[in-house]
Amino acid sequence: MMAEAQLLVSEDEFTCLLCLENLSDPVTILCGHSFCLKCLSDYWDQSQECSCPQCRYTFIPRPALHRNTLLNELVKKLKKPRLSPHPSQNYSCPGDVQCDACTGEKSRALKSCLTCVVSFCQTHLQPHFEVAAWKDHKLTDPVRNLKEKLCVKHRKSLEIFCKTDETCICMMCGVTEHNSHEKVELETEREEKQKQLGVTLSKIKKRLEKRKKKLKKMRRAMEQMKISVDKQVAEHEKTFTYLIHCIEETQWKLIERIREQEKREMEKANGAMERLEKEIKELKNRDAELKELSKTKDHVHFLQTFSSRCVLPTDGDSLSFTTTADFSSEDLRKELSCLKKSLKKISKWDFMAWTPSGREAPIFPLKPLGPQTRADFLQYFCSLTLDINTAHRDLHLSERNKKVTLERTKTKYPDHPDRFDCWWQVLCREALTGTRCYWEVECSGDNMEIGVAYKGLGRKGDGSECGLGINDKSWSLWCFNSKYFVCHNSQQIFINAPYSPRIGVYLDWPAGSLSFYSVSHTMTLLHKFSTSFTEPLYSGFWLDCKCSVTICHLTPGDH
Repeated sequence: MMAEAQLLVSEDEFTCLLCLENLSDPVTILCGHSFCLKCLSDYWDQSQECSCPQCRYTFIPRPALHRNTLLNELVKKLKKPRLSPHPSQNYSCPGDVQCDACTGEKSRALKSCLTCVVSFCQTHLQPHFEVAAWKDHKLTDPVRNLKEKLCVKHRKSLEIFCKTDETCICMMCGVTEHNSHEKVELETEREEKQKQLGVTLSKIKKRLEKRKKKLKKMRRAMEQMKISVDKQVAEHEKTFTYLIHCIEETQWKLIERIREQEKREMEKANGAMERLEKEIKELKNRDAELKELSKTKDHVHFLQTFSSRCVLPTDGDSLSFTTTADFSSEDLRKELSCLKKSLKKISKWDFMAWTPSGREAPIFPLKPLGPQTRADFLQYFCSLTLDINTAHRDLHLSERNKKVTLERTKTKYPDHPDRFDCWWQVLCREALTGTRCYWEVECSGDNMEIGVAYKGLGRKGDGSECGLGINDKSWSLWCFNSKYFVCHNSQQIFINAPYSPRIGVYLDWPAGSLSFYSVSHTMTLLHKFSTSFTEPLYSGFWLDCKCSVTICHLTPGDH
């Protein structure tokens, strides 16, 4: 039988470019390069595209990897011990300590001699067991850099540990400069140091466990603190929102009450003024008649008419009319004054935080949350487009579905389950969720609504489940006759603010806030809804006759 052919190749030709080791389960890809199966799989799993690590050729789609059987057998043969005069001897591989006595190709060292300061393979080590002069040499497992085991001064093996100087020395050092020092064998000192190492490791383990427990406790405390902070923020936000709502509602009711009382007083005053004007007219007529009578020369006529003409008209009650200048009670003024003082006092508070020690420690001034200027809002601008599939047939969309107008002429929109069939409404296509969004609209007319709604807002019929702001699925701002009202779940709140045809809407979905702004030369907050949104929101509009709404095109530089 013919002897196995010698492989005339080097191991470098069978090295994986990724791990720089001998190929393991080699695979060859279409470009011809080979890699370890695991290395290439891991490389592709961590990359966005499947490309060859060597030539960068890209594969689309990702190819299946199969082991190269022939290459795998070659790698196995390369790793086998080569034929040599000593069949039991292994040649050194990368990472092995080499035999210093071998000439030519080096064998793997079996032992290192600290006396000879040389490493030997099995063949060259044999004399240390056979020659009597070498049997006392100190052998150890293969050691790299044997020169580091030698005394620099005497070139002898380091065999003793000087406890006085805390260093390893040779025998010559022990009888010369370290003669009077305390010395022990290396093994003895190693055992002692090993015990100290064990104690140190035990201390490290205990300290590590203690630190882990402390870290766990701190994390738990931080989680509890976050829960407490969120709870307090929500509580205060709810309280202030309720206060703002109560103040706005009370203001609206008070103004309406004063206007009603003004109307009654005006009606009473107008009646009294009419009676006065009538009496003035009668007196002027009587004055003219008497002056004419005084000039007559007919004594008979004078005497016959004197009695009837000299009787004055009866005085009415107009002279007793009094106007009311005060339309609110003193008690109300006192209450409002107290409330104003309380709010002013709260606004001037220097907010303090309590430290764990119980002492007060000032914190940094609270900064306003969220955008403040129009430039800040424009950073969150989102482009919206009207969804033609939701538009009522009386609504006309134009300007690339950015403008909606109520024309009262049926548009031939196709039937669609999302279309409003009774309410003059339309929604936008974009779903708003999980982020902050800002948009502006330009209004024309005197009766329209701007708002947002869940997708579940009703579409068919004229019930409250379909109208913006009159159910729990929608929130809106109602612009009516240059006045504002905010609406949600059939509740309306009057907003006393200057009117502007441009309205800005800011949605902070994660924080659960929806704000409406009157936009002119300044940004005026009209109202802010605070809630917890559970679904994506869609911007929407309701229009009355002769009204239109246009979604504005904005850029961060528009401010």
